[in-house]
Amino acid sequence: MTSDLLICGSGPAGRALAHRALAQGQAVTVVDPHPERRWSATYAAWADELPDWLPHHTLATSTDHPIAWTTRRIELDRRYVVFDTATLQDSLELHGARIIRDRVAEISIPTRFGTQGNDLPSVRLESGPTLPAGRVVDARGVPRSPALAEQTAFGVMVDRKLWPESDILFMDWRPDNGANPAEPPSFLYAVPLNDDTVLLEETCLAGRPALDTTVLRARLEHRLRSRGIALTGTEQIERVRFPVHGGRPSPRTFGAAGALMHPATGYSLATSLRLADTVAAGDSIWPASARSVHFLRMAGLRALLALPPHEVPAFFDAFFTLPATSQRAYLSGRDDLPGTTTAMAALFAALPWRLRRPLLGAVAIPRKS
Repeated sequence: MTSDLLICGSGPAGRALAHRALAQGQAVTVVDPHPERRWSATYAAWADELPDWLPHHTLATSTDHPIAWTTRRIELDRRYVVFDTATLQDSLELHGARIIRDRVAEISIPTRFGTQGNDLPSVRLESGPTLPAGRVVDARGVPRSPALAEQTAFGVMVDRKLWPESDILFMDWRPDNGANPAEPPSFLYAVPLNDDTVLLEETCLAGRPALDTTVLRARLEHRLRSRGIALTGTEQIERVRFPVHGGRPSPRTFGAAGALMHPATGYSLATSLRLADTVAAGDSIWPASARSVHFLRMAGLRALLALPPHEVPAFFDAFFTLPATSQRAYLSGRDDLPGTTTAMAALFAALPWRLRRPLLGAVAIPRKS
């Protein structure tokens, strides 16, 4: 049997795509070496990015006004949600799909225009067989490489009663983590996972190379001690490391592999969920405006990497004081070219003069990535 759609990878992006293709009545094959593996990462999103079809019970917590600490406390006017990871995975059920436990060795595209006869896209499995399909989409993410900037984090899950602050911290750049100002910066991310547990995570937003999780662990412990929280060493931990760019816009890729990750934040899940129906139907998600926004976002990542470490809080101070519409445009408007350019221009104008020169240099001369 030849499937309508063959998806390589069953992580959040691949599973969401398969789930929505099944809902459209397509014959779907999913190839993954561990399709039954339970997801363990913490996923979050801006609530206004989520598709209507996503069940509400997949959300564990929500916050109407998360806080960013830059050089001061800033209240963000946007609802922020944290997923119940297990419930999210289960809600993207794959009943009716053909699941193959194997690795993809090679993806082949048709050698002539059209998909008639044997001239179909196909996947060769490591075990030997070749599987043709009407369409093949690669959703296996982006492999790590020294050439790619990465996001890293180290977090602990603690009793919510131990967290003395009422604020939900989207970003906390306060300098109480023991880091030298000349070292690459990191921030505290503090969000409730449920009524009883809060995740406290020290995060390197983007680095090439990024901070190692052992460094982030030491910084987190120092920061928490300074706030009166002593860890016991028995807490459940979370380690994070992934490239924040590297995927290519293409009809044959999806999720991080398909350049849907925001290179300046590391967020991709909500975008993948929102676009899963469109990609499942075979429609394009890369008009010229989206490709232009992607180019501008990559310029934004280069600018972020070029900042002197001690100036990063001032950069985000300027960003989070932009109008809410401009913040949304830059963070979520993947095909909103006017909104993205307006936001970037306003941010540049709001920055101190001392920061404009390194940003101009980074944006004007793109490095190979």
